[in-house]
Amino acid sequence: MRQTLLLISLLSITTFVFSQQPTIQYCNCRFRMDSVYIRSAPELLKSDSLFPNKIDSSFHTDCGYLLVPENRKRKNSKTIRLPFIIVRSKNPGKKKDPVLFTSGGPGNSSLGWAQGITRSTLIETRDCIAFEQRGTRYAIPYLRNFELDSAWHEAYRKNLSKDSMTLEGVKRYKKRLLSRGIDLEGYNSDQTVNDIVDLLTLLHIDSVNLTGGSYSGGLMMAVAQKAPSLVRSLVLDSPLPTFTAIDEDEPVNFNEALHILFDHCAADSSNHELYAGLEQRFRDYFTSIIGKNFYLPVQERPGAPVIQVAYTKNELLQVIESTMFDASRIKDVPYLITRLIAGDHEQYVRPYLERVMTRYTAPDGMRMSVYCADQSAYHDEKIIAQLYEIYPYMKGYRINDVYKAMCDCLNLPPIEKTSKQPFYSTIPALIGDGEMDPACRPLYMTEIRHYLPNSQCFLFLNRSHGVGGKDFYQLTQQFIDHPYNRLQEPDSLVKKY
Repeated sequence: MRQTLLLISLLSITTFVFSQQPTIQYCNCRFRMDSVYIRSAPELLKSDSLFPNKIDSSFHTDCGYLLVPENRKRKNSKTIRLPFIIVRSKNPGKKKDPVLFTSGGPGNSSLGWAQGITRSTLIETRDCIAFEQRGTRYAIPYLRNFELDSAWHEAYRKNLSKDSMTLEGVKRYKKRLLSRGIDLEGYNSDQTVNDIVDLLTLLHIDSVNLTGGSYSGGLMMAVAQKAPSLVRSLVLDSPLPTFTAIDEDEPVNFNEALHILFDHCAADSSNHELYAGLEQRFRDYFTSIIGKNFYLPVQERPGAPVIQVAYTKNELLQVIESTMFDASRIKDVPYLITRLIAGDHEQYVRPYLERVMTRYTAPDGMRMSVYCADQSAYHDEKIIAQLYEIYPYMKGYRINDVYKAMCDCLNLPPIEKTSKQPFYSTIPALIGDGEMDPACRPLYMTEIRHYLPNSQCFLFLNRSHGVGGKDFYQLTQQFIDHPYNRLQEPDSLVKKY
């Protein structure tokens, strides 16, 4: 009897040990969202609850889940499942170093990239891998509920304090996630870096080209810091460096991007009367409306009562910033600002209010958790206060939809200090950014190049955050084929930086 019990105990220990080891579970390429999440919002999940394999059928794909501990710092952590798709190159002479992509945000899904890559030249020379980060749309679990959205809806409908209702929504959000047994301390960049290294190891990949943009640009740098021997090259689009405290930069980043746009407007516009001194007029106007409430009658849906909805300078700034992020609409920003200054708010603010009052635009749990652990924990509120002395109209405006007061509610531990420190490396990198990027300024390219001296940086004129496009893909192909060769500017609107 004792021998039987001893054997059972040993088997239990063995099972526990093996359950903590990362493994791969292959599957077809149809990834269904977390069933717990689907049950919580069936009315919202019709066409997007399943990721169908729409990849060109002439390409072979291998799909599966990476199974890893939710929190590597806890011995009894449960296992989570992270999808990946490998699109195989048809070229019999393909290179052995694949391209791995994961999306930015943090919080965006990555799997859609696998559909588009079949139309890229990259697949002609290498396999391509899309990896879904923990906590995102097709990962299990998916860290999403609608408590914060509901709090925002209520704030606008009843003209309550947006900040107070945001904090109330975050508290409800956290409570709901915890009720699902989710360990929020397991969702940060340190854990995701280990996920990527585990995936590469289990796939027996000893040389990889990493590509990512914005947040995932910094994430890919963190992978290179963690496992430099595995990384052949980095391709970074509008990257947020791991060592940057973005909340200490974003108010000035936004204003620097506007300054460049105002300069272009002054130089290129034929309507000097309309646009004369626009930058100063912008600053004067937004400073003059600090603390002022405006009201707009809004009908949420046909047949619903019309309600007077309050808004402030913050909503106006949000309209400007959102337009700045859209490369096709940047040219419209100067005229938009002249109309706002003239008091013509409705045509711009109404769509924003209707969207935030009726749709589900709040950040998901993964975005909040990662941002709080990676960024907020390392911000200095005194530095941010200094920025408000220079740009007083920015005070109270949340450029990022996750900020310190929200993180105080979540109360999550920070990532390791070493993860926030810059590192030197000879790994070659291709970096691109738009000159009017209001979030991750071209300054970051310079900072990265300081630590990665084999970097090649390109400034895309008249572009914003996330340059993408034919020119960047052309540079990417040339770079990945020969990462130490000097690249040439593809056209007059792309400049070496």
